[in-house]
Amino acid sequence: MSQRLRKVVFPVAGLGTRFLPATKVVAKEMLPVLDRPLIQYAVDEAVDAGADTLIFVTNRYKHAIADYFDKAYELESKLAQSGKKELLAMVQGTLPHNVRCVFVTQPEALGLGHAVLCAKPVVGNEPFGVVLPDDLIWNHGPGALRQMAELSARENAGVIAVEEVPRDQTDKYGIVDAEPVSERAAKIRLVVEKPKPAVAPSNLAIVGRYVLPGRIFELLETTKPGAGGEIQLTDAIETLLAEQSVLAYRFAGTRFDCGNKLGLVKATMHMALEDPQLAPAVREWIGTL
Repeated sequence: MSQRLRKVVFPVAGLGTRFLPATKVVAKEMLPVLDRPLIQYAVDEAVDAGADTLIFVTNRYKHAIADYFDKAYELESKLAQSGKKELLAMVQGTLPHNVRCVFVTQPEALGLGHAVLCAKPVVGNEPFGVVLPDDLIWNHGPGALRQMAELSARENAGVIAVEEVPRDQTDKYGIVDAEPVSERAAKIRLVVEKPKPAVAPSNLAIVGRYVLPGRIFELLETTKPGAGGEIQLTDAIETLLAEQSVLAYRFAGTRFDCGNKLGLVKATMHMALEDPQLAPAVREWIGTL
């Protein structure tokens, strides 16, 4: 696991039903937070962590993400002819030149574990990251995935992002029982998928960032469907614990759950207040409410 993180998997095959009717035609990962789609924040975080290969596990109906990262010849030509250099640089800057995108189809919606397994032919047997774009994690310093990749390389261990959630919400998350080893990291003893609050081992919830060894693919291949009849990534991680250390990591940064409307609104307001040009007007408007 001390190998540098080069590949990051983005499971983006979901239908985004919480945002219907918009997601009837717009992939939920393309929903904007200000002027950038959710997927852009996720990709920027992966690139910040050192990734040069981005693997999007999608379904056969979703083309918007591939179109977004593709070259837009007509648009770029018009911007160049109009002398709109800043806009042209923005359009061309969605992805660094040294980073490639690979698109893999998930034929059926069989769970997060299955989606990750679909990336095996591209990832191979090296450590890799998993980023769920629904979780927008904002930090002024190094991104959450970079923090985790550095910890993984340092400790030669898998790393999973966690944060405390209200006790009555444990049945919405994978929950870990872990022994603290530093201020932000703890060695995981047990992982339980969506336990009822009465039986949850803690209120430390897994959120959408992982750094995992290539070995997880072999474990996923033998993982039987679990909660919800799906192949759960947490079940394979539970098996991995018997073989090597996996750390729970409390990242530095703020997470916005953009898989629901309130989270998307909060993220949008936060990013508006981070924008020096927008912030004064937004604050003034909030004051009038």
